[in-house]
Amino acid sequence: MNTVDLTATSKSVILEYMNTLTEGDFTALRRFFGPESTWTLAGDLPLSRTWTGPDEILGEFVPAMLARLVPESMEFEFRGLIGDGDQVLAEWDTRGLARSGGRYDQHCLAVFTVRDGRIASVREYFDTLHAKTVVFG
Repeated sequence: MNTVDLTATSKSVILEYMNTLTEGDFTALRRFFGPESTWTLAGDLPLSRTWTGPDEILGEFVPAMLARLVPESMEFEFRGLIGDGDQVLAEWDTRGLARSGGRYDQHCLAVFTVRDGRIASVREYFDTLHAKTVVFG
């Protein structure tokens, strides 16, 4: 597959993933991850580390984060994608209320690597000080 086709395929997978995320269908997100997929959350938050496989990513990491937020208040606004080969940079905003009462308003970036039509790895970056203060404070 040439680079143009690989980029288009990778972007298509991540666009579908982001659409599923913004719809709030967390169960459907599992199909995007293989057993060896990784999600690395940068920073020094209690959840900052590399999570491996859909059971850890969607069964532990995402629920641990959502447990600190009011699920009904959560909104995800997709901003866009930039792709090069099997890597795609996605940008989105996450908004909602923390259980502590604070307003969570986060701008997120993640570098996705796509292999064989699934997410192989993710490196996520956002304002960890804001998250630490509002969500983990």
